[in-house]
Order: sequence, then C-alpha cells, then structure tokens
Amino acid sequence: MNIWVNGCFDILHTGHIDLLKFAKTYDGNKNQLIVGIDSNERVKMLKGDSRPINDQFTRAKMLGAIKWVDSVVIFNNDDEMRHFITKFEIDYLIIGDQYKDKLIIGAECAKFGVIYYPTDERSSTNIIEKIKKEIRLEVFYEIHNEFHRKNDKISMGINNYVVSKIGELIK
Repeated sequence: MNIWVNGCFDILHTGHIDLLKFAKTYDGNKNQLIVGIDSNERVKMLKGDSRPINDQFTRAKMLGAIKWVDSVVIFNNDDEMRHFITKFEIDYLIIGDQYKDKLIIGAECAKFGVIYYPTDERSSTNIIEKIKKEIRLEVFYEIHNEFHRKNDKISMGINNYVVSKIGELIK
C-alpha cells in the first residue's frame, strides 16, 4: 500500500517518530510511506512569522534519514499536495486525530480515504513554548539577582554614609 503522511515536522520529536512507524507498518504491511512537508512559506502562514525553526531542506533531510520513510516531498499549497497524493497513487492518508472533525485536504485523492492516528500533547509548538518558558524564567532570575546585587551595593553605600554621618555627629 502507498501511505501519505504530511505536516510541518518543524522540530522532530517522538510523536513524529511514532506516527511514521505506525504509517509504515499500518495493517501489518510493509507500506511505501511518502511524507509531504509544508514549505517554509506554508509553515509561516500556518504557524506564524517565527516559524519554521528548521528550513524545509533540513526537515526533508531529517525525515529522509528515518528508516520508515521512503520518499519526502515539499509542497507549497493544497493543490500541490493533491498533485503528490495523486502522483504517488496513495491508498490512505494517515492524519492526527486532532483533525477528525475538520476537512482533510487531499482525502478525495486517496483511493481508500483517511485513517486517524491517536495523538497526544507532543508537538513542535509545545516544545518551542517550553523552551520560551525556560528562557523567560532564566532571564527573570538573572534580572532578579542583578537587581539584588545592585541594591545590596546601594544599601551598603547608604549604610556606610549613615555610619560616617553618625560618626561625624559623635565627634
């Protein structure tokens, strides 16, 4: 069977690996697995200006190195994706179950339709958010510590000034 999986695959993680293995071995067969990845422009449109983290060629190279992946293609729009699904004579699209109630672009081009794969919280977006949170915490602690270092110097300076003034009064 010819199986199609697509997505951004921006930061490769175990959720991606599990999906690719599932797709390759679906129905006990040794399928031909074709992975479609969103172009840089498409990722930017879908995820925002700060994405992708990895450019389309890096993402394609990483995916192509995975033993379950037979082919990787890059597409810019829905029509290009449909073209690849038709060209590779795809039997099934395997899609994350978070898209179960949505229109699946290209499903009409697959011979037998869509299979939904159970997903969880693993995602490139969640990894990026976790990194941002850690950086924000690190910056906060750095600013906090710097503030206290400066205030300690100011406090010491004030204390020294007060002590010297008291000393002058006592003389």
